Amino acid sequence: MDASLSIPLRRRGDLAADGVDRHRLDALLRSGLFRRIRPGVYAETADTTGLSLEGWIVVRARALALVSAEPPLFSHLTAAALHGWPTIAADSERVHVILDERRRGAVASAVRHRGEVPADDIVERHGLRCTSIPRTMADVARTCAFDTAVCVLDAALRGVAHTRVAPYDAERAEEMRARALTIALRSAHGRSRAYRALAFADGKAQLPGESISRIRLAQLGFEPPRLQVPVAGPSGTNYYVDFGLDDVQAWGEFDGTGKYLDDALRSGRTTDEVVLREKQREDWIRGVTRRPVVRWGWSHLRTADTLGRRLAAFHLTPRTS
Repeated sequence: MDASLSIPLRRRGDLAADGVDRHRLDALLRSGLFRRIRPGVYAETADTTGLSLEGWIVVRARALALVSAEPPLFSHLTAAALHGWPTIAADSERVHVILDERRRGAVASAVRHRGEVPADDIVERHGLRCTSIPRTMADVARTCAFDTAVCVLDAALRGVAHTRVAPYDAERAEEMRARALTIALRSAHGRSRAYRALAFADGKAQLPGESISRIRLAQLGFEPPRLQVPVAGPSGTNYYVDFGLDDVQAWGEFDGTGKYLDDALRSGRTTDEVVLREKQREDWIRGVTRRPVVRWGWSHLRTADTLGRRLAAFHLTPRTS
């Protein structure tokens, strides 16, 4: 998100003051050197290259705040992005705002929600007003598709429960889940959807791919897996396995490409070194536990059936009742 916070945003008036008139701006837009972030707000295209989905949401929220007479109150998936949570499948072209019932009129490129928000449900993130953690969780749980909601809620609980004192503080996570559910149940809409998503959420899932994997496993009929299961390693430290598939006596690993291709995640190692280290880790886990390790990636998570075929290839199928 850091890049999205540092990109210079230019209003039409700012550009005019620098000698960029309407004709020059049109030429810059046609050439691709500039791009419109929202009506009246622009940025250099080079500055926006490589932005994540969440980064785009934050940039568009900054742009709206830049031209608003009053500071907007960002909510739903826009607030989730401001809190630093993944927002898979979100519409990054529009931002979500909550407007007072008394305010009328359209907001370009925005999804407007009406209602009063108590002061203790409003926080500031990166200089922008947005709904608090439990309020944002409640709004996302009520209104978003299940896959998207679970990814957001897992990340929210993870951020609350991972502390300096404990790797995962389950009590803090449950307190936040309960607060979010209480808020969600105040609304007349989306209560059952919110209850389902909040009940399923688990902050021990560390990545969106792990969140979606849990959903697909449940859809296939597997028992809820243990998450981030420690296995004692050869040097006295633990290896952690993404999924303990105890009903079929196997381990599951979501295998994203980041660990192999992202320089920051490789920690200075080459891709070949990372691959070798993963192989050694997997060999140890398989040998010590006498359980197979099955890996899958995003391509296997498109539907439950695609993951099911992947697991069936390794003779892993849910037990029939």
